[in-house]
Amino acid sequence: MKQLVYFSISVILIIFTLPACKPGEKIFLEKRKQEIRETEAEFCKMAAERGLAEAFAHFADTSATIKISAGKDIIHGKEAIFKRYSHPLFQNSSLTWAPDFVDVSQSGDLGYSYGHYTFTNTDTTGKSDTSTGIFMTVWKRQNDHTWRFVWD
Repeated sequence: MKQLVYFSISVILIIFTLPACKPGEKIFLEKRKQEIRETEAEFCKMAAERGLAEAFAHFADTSATIKISAGKDIIHGKEAIFKRYSHPLFQNSSLTWAPDFVDVSQSGDLGYSYGHYTFTNTDTTGKSDTSTGIFMTVWKRQNDHTWRFVWD
């Protein structure tokens, strides 16, 4: 009788833990996380090579919103983001970052990343000012399987 009780409890535990342990689902989610990491790397590379305005506009979802951490501005939409980063303040600036953590929703179509960034601005006299901080980005997977940020 005791063995039957232990067996029954074991079966119940297995039934309740199986849905959380699907190997295919874990591989699926890890693949999506890797896609976001790769997108972050491409985004950072484009910012270095082609400038902040072009990079932010390219990787923004059409409904994207950004908050400029140094100010109180919240900017909505690709065009407004491009215009903001086209401002002369950002012309001699560089921004580098890398995610320390990435996660995705169970459906694999939304994700977020956070990590550290370094922002350097060089004024017209050649004096550089560098600031560091932590970023957080919310990503949305597009119909063409690319990732675009909806919040940064």
